[in-house]
Formats: sequence, C-alpha cells, structure tokens
Amino acid sequence: MIQLTSLKGDAFYLNEILIYRIDQIPDTMITLTDGNKLRVSETPDVVVEKIRDYQKSIGAIFRVIRGEQAP
Repeated sequence: MIQLTSLKGDAFYLNEILIYRIDQIPDTMITLTDGNKLRVSETPDVVVEKIRDYQKSIGAIFRVIRGEQAP
C-alpha cells in the first residue's frame, strides 16, 4: 500500500493494485478500478514514484524469502 494525502491534509493508505488511472485536472485525480475517484495532494509523478518504490520493496521481500542475492 502507498501513503497519500487528501486535499484536506489527511494521510491515508491506498492499495496501488486498485488504481485504474491517474490524471492531473488541475488536482491529481486517481480513478480506481471500481470507478470511484480520489483527489490527492501529490502530483501524478509522485504517486507513480510511490507505486514503483512499493513494488520494488515487495520484490526485495520475495528475493529474501527465496534466498536470492540482491542485485
């Protein structure tokens, strides 16, 4: 899950698998796979960076579980 910030300034966590698309209109609008929409303070680039960082961390956990060496 990634931590995001609502426009009111409240932090929350979102399961990144539920993201369908991210638009900037002018706020960042995240459309979920079920059609719900969320507006967040982060820019689309920051949201994508958070998703990549989270997915990298999950990959690292699986490598440790399998006993593989880190690249």
